[in-house]
Amino acid sequence: MALSDYTVRDFTDGPWTRPVYRRGSGPAVIVIHEIPGLHPQVVEFADRLVAAGMTVFMPSLFGTPGKTATKGYALVSMISNICIRREFNVWKDGKSSPIVEWLRALARLAHAECGGPGVGAIGMCFTGGFALAMMTEPSVIAPVLSQPSMPAIGGGKGSIDASPAEIACARARFETEDLTMLGLRYKSDKLVPDARFARYQAEFGDRFEAVELDDVDARQGTGLSPHSVLTLHLPESGPGKDAEVRTIAFFRGRLGLG
Repeated sequence: MALSDYTVRDFTDGPWTRPVYRRGSGPAVIVIHEIPGLHPQVVEFADRLVAAGMTVFMPSLFGTPGKTATKGYALVSMISNICIRREFNVWKDGKSSPIVEWLRALARLAHAECGGPGVGAIGMCFTGGFALAMMTEPSVIAPVLSQPSMPAIGGGKGSIDASPAEIACARARFETEDLTMLGLRYKSDKLVPDARFARYQAEFGDRFEAVELDDVDARQGTGLSPHSVLTLHLPESGPGKDAEVRTIAFFRGRLGLG
């Protein structure tokens, strides 16, 4: 079982309670899964963070933990678990998802329990932009946006799922605390258009590090267009694998592990 090495507990903050899976030792990283849920390839990425000296906190926000990702499962997850639930912002530019407040509280808990200079956070796909919005929580010092795909409308014009206040807070913290943000995508990915990464670059300048991949860099044979940089489309070698290596190094550097 993908999650058999993890402990799990419910975490409540405000109106939401979600199970959180934990494994490892060292400073904390919040791994926020993609659609359709906390599937085995997300767990495998988390395992590699653990092997690199970090404690992983993985909330299950939707879907069935440990269930294999398929096209059918992804469609059901999108319709029944996401689009109709008020804790997620699917459509609007300039607004983060309400569940981000719960994630900020989880980051505070993780920092208090694990210590270190702060907490890393990575969102993927539907949750890709969450790590940016989490920057209003002072403990979050290492945000990673992997194929950030929301909001669903306006990506071609540079829409992102963060409020002006959240963007301003992140920009100020990047400068005053000498922080940076990492973004990952496949250049052909229609869910993460050029304009969205250009917007991050315009907002944060050289504080935003973009890792952009070509289709040939993706793991082949998935039956899916290149999208999931660190999970479904992660190859065993080459630039695609280098993206994961860079992500782990980013977390290790920011969290004081070298």
